[in-house]
Amino acid sequence: MIFSTLGRYFFKRYIITAIWFLLGVSGIIFLADFSETSRRLSGLVGYSVPGALAMTAMRVPLILQQTIPTVSLFIGMTVLIALNRRYELVVTRAAGISVWQFTLPFAVGAFLIGVFAVGVLNPAAAWGQRQSQALESTWREQSGRAKPSHFLPWIRQKSGNEDTIIGGKSYRDNGTLLIDVVVFHFDKQGNVTLRQDAKTAKLENGYWLLNDVLENRPGEIPARHPTAQLRTNLKQEYIQESVAAPETVAFFDLSRKIQISRSFGISTKALETQFHSLLSLPILLVAMTLIAATVSLKFSRFAQSRSMILGGIVSGFVLYVVTVLVKAFGSSGAIPPFVAVWIPVIVATALGATILLHQEDG
Repeated sequence: MIFSTLGRYFFKRYIITAIWFLLGVSGIIFLADFSETSRRLSGLVGYSVPGALAMTAMRVPLILQQTIPTVSLFIGMTVLIALNRRYELVVTRAAGISVWQFTLPFAVGAFLIGVFAVGVLNPAAAWGQRQSQALESTWREQSGRAKPSHFLPWIRQKSGNEDTIIGGKSYRDNGTLLIDVVVFHFDKQGNVTLRQDAKTAKLENGYWLLNDVLENRPGEIPARHPTAQLRTNLKQEYIQESVAAPETVAFFDLSRKIQISRSFGISTKALETQFHSLLSLPILLVAMTLIAATVSLKFSRFAQSRSMILGGIVSGFVLYVVTVLVKAFGSSGAIPPFVAVWIPVIVATALGATILLHQEDG
């Protein structure tokens, strides 16, 4: 069916509709994100309108990638309803073509959009997210308003007889440059012997280089130094892997990142969940298309059009929410990542196929 004249026509209609939807959604995302970026960052020293436009453009692929499942549902419903209103599906079914045959081009189109999202959109989204975060960090650093990071842990290190804890509000250069740093030094009894507050801390080979340091010792007057060194046995690769956010890693790099993180003893649940989420995305879009077909095929024959369309929208929204929820469980380790990601996709695909079987064959 996909290679027949009718199949190519349906496939072409689906792809054209998908392109218009993606362009429209991208435009809405750009306008909304630019407004939000301007509101949050316009007070920073380095802020400029061209810079904000560039930051928004770099963030669009990531946000668009997150909306792809819902967009695919609306694409499928729009194409099928349009074909049905023009009686093209009526003629197709009257010619003896089953629902499985004429929905195959739409399923193939959805699958290819998923492949495009994984192979092209995701690497662009990962790169754009890293660049936008670096640009925002630069503006905040220039303004002295570093943004707290959710991915930077407090690091406890032991080097020789020194027991220290180091942390910062934010980071740059994949975690090797910490901003607004606090360092606590402990003795063997666990008492704090020294606190160091530094503007930045750069991880060098075998030590942290602290800049603009304020030292506080119990019972002594605080002293300020331009630089100070803190010995460490941490490697740059360890820091880079421990602070890597899954959305900033491209699909083709996830397997390598997972292996490296495991070699350092770092939890890989979030990375594994992201990997399986991207791997299952084409199948999820096919499931969304099947759900769209279940509520759109009989649009012109029944007076239940509004309720059926609303039901399709609600079903797609519930599937998307469940997918995001179990993905969060998988990232936290509460559920194995493979199970958390693939079970909703398999259930949704089976449910859509079951409803179509009931509608087509009784």
